[in-house]
Amino acid sequence: MPEETTSAATVNRPGTLPSPDTLVDVPRLVTAYYSIRPDPENAAQRVSFGTSGHRGSAFDGSFNDDHIAAITQAIVDYRRGQGISGPLFLAKDTHALSEPAFTTALEVLAANSIDVMIDDQLGYTPTPALSHAILTYNAANKGKPQSDGIVITPSHNPPEDGGFKYNPPNGGPADTTATKWIENRANQLIADRLTEVKRFNYSLAIKASTTHRHDYITAYVNDLVNVIDFAPLAGTTLKLAVDPLGGAGVYYWPRIAEKYLPKLQILDRYVDPTFRFMTLDWDGRIRMDCSSPYAMASMIANKDRFDVSWACDTDHDRHGIVTRTAGLLNPNHYLAVSIQYLFTHRPEWSAKVGIGKTLVSSSIIDRVAKGLGRPMLEVPVGFKWFVDGLIDGSLGFVGEESAGASFLRRNGTVWTTDKDGLIMGLLAAEMTAVTGKDPGQLYGELTAKYGSPVYQRIDAEATKEQKAKLAKLSAAQVTAKTLAGEPITSILTEAPGNHAPIGGLKVTTENGWFAARPSGTEDVYKIYAESFNGEAHLKQIQTEAQALVTAAIS
Repeated sequence: MPEETTSAATVNRPGTLPSPDTLVDVPRLVTAYYSIRPDPENAAQRVSFGTSGHRGSAFDGSFNDDHIAAITQAIVDYRRGQGISGPLFLAKDTHALSEPAFTTALEVLAANSIDVMIDDQLGYTPTPALSHAILTYNAANKGKPQSDGIVITPSHNPPEDGGFKYNPPNGGPADTTATKWIENRANQLIADRLTEVKRFNYSLAIKASTTHRHDYITAYVNDLVNVIDFAPLAGTTLKLAVDPLGGAGVYYWPRIAEKYLPKLQILDRYVDPTFRFMTLDWDGRIRMDCSSPYAMASMIANKDRFDVSWACDTDHDRHGIVTRTAGLLNPNHYLAVSIQYLFTHRPEWSAKVGIGKTLVSSSIIDRVAKGLGRPMLEVPVGFKWFVDGLIDGSLGFVGEESAGASFLRRNGTVWTTDKDGLIMGLLAAEMTAVTGKDPGQLYGELTAKYGSPVYQRIDAEATKEQKAKLAKLSAAQVTAKTLAGEPITSILTEAPGNHAPIGGLKVTTENGWFAARPSGTEDVYKIYAESFNGEAHLKQIQTEAQALVTAAIS
């Protein structure tokens, strides 16, 4: 009799571990990285900088050796044109394609005589540690050539993906002027068969006089005391845990525990480029998305073992907070709690310091900001919009709905200008020790005061053409006067805080809103919706929003 077989579709349900036969074939992926040459005439295989750098998969011909060689040379050309001549900090995460991309980048940088700072152990470097390194170097070398950086990561994307991001001397994500220049130059280099790309052999590049070892971990960990108040955690009886999710902070957490939190339990200390330990996301794919209840199913199942636990995504710029009382916190809930706590527990911060949020973040943040008497800056999706406010200290806390945030040092000066999942996890421990209540309980206090919103993001598949249509929607295309039974109060295609295009649409009423925008990293579009009138009202908003978007992009 033939053996019974179970289909992958049956086994691989959201929130469960993947079946071994569906894991990425890492050797084949790396072979594809070196063997597949992108077609410059194929739009899907061209260099394309989304909200956070160039991303793609070697299997699809969208993230390969040619791409990285060309992008790196384009960055070299860009920084020379901008007069940036200090060292370039180079970071990588634990995705399988990050190592070969690191090799390619270093080969090009060394051949161009760029001083490069790489991890002293050739290890992994979180995005916030790179931002911190750039800012720290530039602050110590004012009036001298300034540094910038490259971080090799596709963030929380699936294991077969790669990503490549440029951070200029301000330490944050590059703005669209820079990324468009780099993108165009890289595509031209590929079209010209890389004839203008300078490149050494790796054995020469790693030993080049311009390649320098840098202790990222010690510099970052030793400085944490200036952004987190660890004093209330000394000798704490709180049960605390962190799961690095096999990401770039895997060697940071033991050092943080050793220095500040000896009882911090580190749930997993190993790296596996297949990420087979991750429970599957909403669509049955592996993503290291620490804000997803499906990807975080294992930690949610263990919530009763710890007072507070947290996880970070692969490059550790995002956070996911789990508490005994509330399970996995919605990212918006934790942003609101963090704002309330920080602005009442950072006495050295100026009374004029404000709050930054993306326009798809929860409206409870607006209500908390108003209650604190603090100014609010509402911007499009993308952390780059917060950089200036963090540098000049006018924004104390900035966050986005996808669980990315950063905040100022305790003395009110800049810490990082990119998202920092490590300090957001540590802040959850600090606030629990100080207040005697975990972030879930603290959020309950906020809703008692400001109302209890219901918020959800839906992802739906979309082609590149459909995404382009959505990005160009105009307010005139919305003819409805009401949304879920309430009069529409505004139809936005620009952010109120800086009048920058939002690349989509936001429609608001007194007690609810929705926003629709294409993903900058995957072939999906996202509908964000919120209601202060309960689940049924939220579902009505979502239904009407989806119908509107479907009609507009069909």
